[in-house]
Amino acid sequence: MSGFLLEEMQIPHMRYGPEDIRLEPTPKRVRAFAAGELVVDSNRAQIMFEAGYLPVVYVPKDDVRMELLKPQASDRPAGRKGPATVWAVVSESRTVEEALFSYEESPDGCPDLSELIGMYWARMDTIFEEEEEVFGHARDPYHRVEVLRSSKHVRVLVGDVTLAETNRPMMLLETNLPVRYYIPKLDVRFDRLTPSDHTSMCPYKGKATQYWSVPDGKKNVCWSYPFPRLECSLIANHVAFYSELVDVYVDGVRQDSRDSPFA
Repeated sequence: MSGFLLEEMQIPHMRYGPEDIRLEPTPKRVRAFAAGELVVDSNRAQIMFEAGYLPVVYVPKDDVRMELLKPQASDRPAGRKGPATVWAVVSESRTVEEALFSYEESPDGCPDLSELIGMYWARMDTIFEEEEEVFGHARDPYHRVEVLRSSKHVRVLVGDVTLAETNRPMMLLETNLPVRYYIPKLDVRFDRLTPSDHTSMCPYKGKATQYWSVPDGKKNVCWSYPFPRLECSLIANHVAFYSELVDVYVDGVRQDSRDSPFA
């Protein structure tokens, strides 16, 4: 059972090579549940930063219930850290395949990972940092999200059809991502949009459980966080549009997102 995981998402415009891999300790207690069991409970977690990839949390094997793990065959290719051992979580109720991974040996220039084990975030039931659940993938302590009230004029179009227009957007700035303008729902033309079943998760903003598509057109062009994390509470009841999929004009200037990871 293999497939794309957020931890494997590549970030453009970054250098590659073993020298770009490092571990940093985090003071946060990390707990992970899978197959209905507490699998990881560690106060000694480390965050791996690898050029071109999202951060990944590793914990000492002593902080993992190894009796619940079973090694399994995997078709995942060996990467810059060498061949990996992939582990399934096996409980009385069910089995979660490809849930964790470890490296017995690492190439020269990579940190020693032989006593550590990593988690595929999406395979876990839940993961907590201290008492807070974290969605999507591990948080990067160097990643910043800022939300500002704005009076810029924002207009969203698909072709000649206006989907939204406002002079009171929330401006969300996020490290390495395009600026997103969150528009109050009262200023969005929902009669020109169709609700979607799509959802997504962000470790910094929370769960986006509302998406909309353009009828007979592009899918999932905009989204909303009904209950965002406290740090991003200003975007509640607002809608953001992909400037990669529709035309977003700010003070009359079309936003260019060609370099976005979502382009």
